[in-house]
Amino acid sequence: MLGKLLVRYLWTYKWWLLGVLVFQFASAMASLYLPRLNADIIDKGVSTGDTAYIWSRGAFMLAIALAQIIASIIATYFAARAAMSAGRDIRRDVYEKVSGFSEREVSAFGAGTLITRNTNDVQQVQMLAMMGATMLVTAPLLAIGGIIMALQQDVGLSWLIGVAVPVLLIIAGFIISRMVPLFRQYQTKLDGVNRVMREQLTGVRVVRAFVRERIEEARFRVANTDIMVVGRKVGSLFVIMFPLAMLVLNITVVGVIWFGGKQVDAGDVQIGTLFAFMQYVGQILMGVLMATFMTIMIPRAAVSADRIGEVLDSSDALTRPENPVAQFPTPGVVEFDDVSFTYPGAESPVLQGISFRANAGETLAIVGSTGAGKTTLVSLIPRLFDVTGGTVRVGGVDVREADLDRMWQGIGYVPQRAFLFSGTVASNLRFGREDATDDDLWSALEIAQGKDFVEEMEGRLGARIAQGGTNVSGGQRQRLSIARAITHRPDILVFDDSFSALDVATDARLRQALWRELPEVTKIVVAQRISTITDADRILVLDDGHLVGSGTHDELLASNETYREIVESQLGVDA
Repeated sequence: MLGKLLVRYLWTYKWWLLGVLVFQFASAMASLYLPRLNADIIDKGVSTGDTAYIWSRGAFMLAIALAQIIASIIATYFAARAAMSAGRDIRRDVYEKVSGFSEREVSAFGAGTLITRNTNDVQQVQMLAMMGATMLVTAPLLAIGGIIMALQQDVGLSWLIGVAVPVLLIIAGFIISRMVPLFRQYQTKLDGVNRVMREQLTGVRVVRAFVRERIEEARFRVANTDIMVVGRKVGSLFVIMFPLAMLVLNITVVGVIWFGGKQVDAGDVQIGTLFAFMQYVGQILMGVLMATFMTIMIPRAAVSADRIGEVLDSSDALTRPENPVAQFPTPGVVEFDDVSFTYPGAESPVLQGISFRANAGETLAIVGSTGAGKTTLVSLIPRLFDVTGGTVRVGGVDVREADLDRMWQGIGYVPQRAFLFSGTVASNLRFGREDATDDDLWSALEIAQGKDFVEEMEGRLGARIAQGGTNVSGGQRQRLSIARAITHRPDILVFDDSFSALDVATDARLRQALWRELPEVTKIVVAQRISTITDADRILVLDDGHLVGSGTHDELLASNETYREIVESQLGVDA
């Protein structure tokens, strides 16, 4: 998967990579040529006392070194440009893929691991791409070129290279084989830390309300310790790797000095040649060490690439039709035809045999006990899930055949848990319609009973909203969410228990404003509070996933036992 991912995203920046290859090649060639110049200066200049030769060759050597530095800087820039751009593209594609996930895929992966895959995992891949691009030419050229140049200097000492390189490769292979499973464990443990941290930050109020701080601290401590233990093992292998490599390098240098010194003493080898040979040995082992460093990075990047690939290659539960229907003959009409739905892995369906029709402009309420399937039912309307049986039609079109973007433009959905984005009041309200004017926003706020408190906020429509809307109350958050859906100007408004944080008086005013100002909009209301739905055109009663009643408040009160029990539990026997 790693190779596939790199080819897929780096090929776009092939000209940058070509520049890396050219300048890294130039840099490596300069590195290989410098020891020879150094040998010439020692053997032909220093030994003979030829100052002019030393200055001329020294100036040339300095120019070569300067050119090498410039080539390395340019190559590194090109590599960073290509790798960072590829990382940006991967993050974009992962984000777009996750944005199209249904609740099913999000739950299957988990929010924590999806965040890790789009941050830390992508970072590992792009770091490998950058280091690989810079070392891809340098490492083999230094190793192979160094061997060739060393053999030209003195073949008699070449056996030292034949011993050092295999030893270094054996050490690297042993350590890398231990690292691969540890890297996979590390990424999994990182997911765990992110998940626990995210849960504790999101549920901080619950944690404090139930005095669970110490328990949650212990839970985080366990996750943190787990990743520390794996990280320590990985770090231990890194700690062993480089000292061993330097040990091999230093022993080889000592061997060159020992055996080369004897040859110099015997007059078989010149001092400059011996120094050049030592430099080539260092370059050879450095090339092997660079290749080893790359092979250490590859396993972790490969694990990260596999995790990214799982997201990119995952099949969407909500597949888009090949020929989507963009025209809706009956706007505002919602139909359920013998609908059933079962969550993946569940033993029994959540909904079964649900059939009803909500006409344009009608107010349809849905009630039932906890777990009856109310939220699941309204989630099928905007196709947050796909039905497992039957058909859901919006505007006269099966939602599985509809153009999703066009269909979603006609639906305003207010979820059970109101969520606001970081920004301003205006940016949140314009989330559904960017071209909405300030007058449109104030109108939506007035209907949602949010105008008064927004006018009192510093900055009014420009007032800051924290992530999740944590700097406003629950009721204010709900009203802003409702105003956001109204600003969208949909044909269908779906309220999933969206009035629960409002007091009875505000609830009543909001409903009256909705019915009065938006008579042409179909309103589907899930509610726990009976007072919220008594004036609905029609009420559906759910019980254990089955539709057990349909009618007005008075009709159901007279004929439906389940509805009467709900009413009596809230309003009393004489309701």
